[in-house]
Amino acid sequence: MRKQHLAILSDNKPGVLTHIAGLISRKAINIESLTVGYTEEPDVSRFNIVISIEDDKELKQTISQLAKLIDVIKIINLDEAPFISYELAMIKVRYDTPQVRDELASLANLFHAKVVDVNLNSLILRVTGREDHVNALIKVLSPYEILEIARTGTISLSRGLVPVKAM
Repeated sequence: MRKQHLAILSDNKPGVLTHIAGLISRKAINIESLTVGYTEEPDVSRFNIVISIEDDKELKQTISQLAKLIDVIKIINLDEAPFISYELAMIKVRYDTPQVRDELASLANLFHAKVVDVNLNSLILRVTGREDHVNALIKVLSPYEILEIARTGTISLSRGLVPVKAM
């Protein structure tokens, strides 16, 4: 299995997410990450989808079927050219002493994470970066009591001057 990063531009209409996710799930392909948001054009939405795929044939067939959906404007496999991916995560960690709180703040600093909330016995860290960067921070925090994690999933843009809509 390998991960593939797809960028999909679609009409900004109700039900498009259901159609896209439904098609992928009917093919028994796992969606690792799915984010949707507005683009520079208000009537167009952009999907960033990371899927686990077994082979090129399955990938090509999936892309072809997604492209046939009525509301899909364009679909690009970002793995075919250089691209940048980032993720946002918030991690709530329990601490019992001011010394442990300071340790957690120091660890956050090493990962360029930010302490965004502090309570009597917990704090929340915000970290952005590649998926492996976020995973590394979570691993370093594992000796502490992680109370909660929320992750956005990966968002990606192709490198250079050419936007996805022109690819």
